[in-house]
Amino acid sequence: MSRSHTNATGEVLTVQRLGVSAGRLRLVDDVSFGIRAGERVGLIGESGSGKSLTALSLMGLLPEGVHADGSAHVDGVPHDLIRGSESELSKVRGRNLAMVFQEPMTALNPTMRIGHQVAEAMLVHGTQPNRAAARTAAIGLLDQVGLPDPAHAFRAYPHQLSGGQRQRVVLAIALANDPSVLICDEPTTALDVTVQALVLDFIVRGVLERQAAMLFITHDLAVVATACERVLVMYGGRIVESGPVREVFTHPRHRYTQGLVAASDLTKTDGAGRLATIPGSVPPAGRFPAGCVFRNRCAHATEVCATRPEWAATSADSGFACHHPASTPAPAAAAEESRHA
Repeated sequence: MSRSHTNATGEVLTVQRLGVSAGRLRLVDDVSFGIRAGERVGLIGESGSGKSLTALSLMGLLPEGVHADGSAHVDGVPHDLIRGSESELSKVRGRNLAMVFQEPMTALNPTMRIGHQVAEAMLVHGTQPNRAAARTAAIGLLDQVGLPDPAHAFRAYPHQLSGGQRQRVVLAIALANDPSVLICDEPTTALDVTVQALVLDFIVRGVLERQAAMLFITHDLAVVATACERVLVMYGGRIVESGPVREVFTHPRHRYTQGLVAASDLTKTDGAGRLATIPGSVPPAGRFPAGCVFRNRCAHATEVCATRPEWAATSADSGFACHHPASTPAPAAAAEESRHA
């Protein structure tokens, strides 16, 4: 298969200046990032930040009346995902680019047996030569994602499985054709903590075994810390900070990231015993302020924040866009933290 869109950095997914609009409302604005083979990247932010719209743009699944611009390329696919026709995208979805959705009952056909849905994914894209081979491969996949008695699960209907088991079936379908890129859109949100850990383990294991690139969308920083190596922080339809998970969560530079990290720390409270929160609320989609999209909720905002901050790259994979960034730790403090890590 052609590797014409793998660039010099080894990226298998390259997104450049992605935008999403609904009429005059700009919902996602100038989003660029890349993911390498085997790399696990988290995309975090509050609800309404544009995370799911970013994923749906790449899959060509935006709702009616919403359109994308910019460009996106996946390794081995000759055409641009954003500009591709529906017939072109239908050949890519489930083959080169696959997605695990938040709610498995909406992703699975309730009238079709589980095994047939897994096998169908391979038959449609021709990665198995016939139904017998697809059946064998499907049972193997159900076993790989941890379903007890996969041969029995093959014959079951979605309603006969638990929520965690259904999510593992959706994962099996997504991995069926060894995609170059796996997008996970809040796949563990509806699961209890124990099942969540199991599903996360199967997702990470499946990605590593296939050396796929993973984009994991969530609002849960703990999940990102567990499953991802690098993180993109999104707010107001823009990427406001990026970098290695440990670096960003330990020393966030953007004030929004700083607020997210503080709000996720359940061990710290104020004098009244209250947990940290980010002031205000996320504006309606497309109604974020001009300039810095976070300025109406930021205690550090000044007049300069009415202008859009430039991206400040701190390395090839790290940077932020903030007029008043949080300071980095002093070298001595950073060295001491590293020594005790």
